[in-house]
Parts: sequence; structure tokens; C-alpha cells
Amino acid sequence: MSIDRIAYFGDLVAEQPDEPRARYGLAVALRQAERWDEAVDQYRAYLALASDEGAAWGHLAECLAATGNTDAAADAYLSGIDAALANGHTGLADDFQQALEALA
Repeated sequence: MSIDRIAYFGDLVAEQPDEPRARYGLAVALRQAERWDEAVDQYRAYLALASDEGAAWGHLAECLAATGNTDAAADAYLSGIDAALANGHTGLADDFQQALEALA
């Protein structure tokens, strides 16, 4: 039996809106379903609740780029680069730099 991840994490968010892991899980499920605008909202909610090491910033940037909001995507990549470097993830920062350059 397959679990409906959007419904599962949506229920968790409804029960505990301040739980970062529920927000992140819902954001990932929405991104995988290409429900970009909803994913953007959940990534932003997650990032307001949690200190991220960079990955969520990159996912947020991907979603924003998919909606055509390249300026906001660029800002998210820059935040992701800062977070990645602060946590010693230089490879991730390099990946985000390349993605940022590809936006132009």
C-alpha cells in the first residue's frame, strides 16, 4: 500500500504547525509532485522555524525558479550558499553557485 505523503505530512502540519520536520516533509512531497507554489510556502515556513544547513534553500530556489521567480530563486541560492559554507558543506555551496549562474 502506497502512502499519500502530501496528506500524511499535511495532517502532521495541521496538528503541529510549528514542527519543522513536518513542514520539511510536506515541502519535499509538494516539490516532488511539482506543486511549486505550495512547496514554496512550506519551505519558507520550515526555514522560519529551523536552522538549515543549505539543502532546503536549494529546494526553495528550485521551486521558485519553476514558478518563474528567478530573482527570489537567486536570493534563495545565495542564502543556501551562506548556510552551506557556515556548516562546512563546500560542495553544496559550489553546486548552488553553479545553479545561480545558470539562472542568468
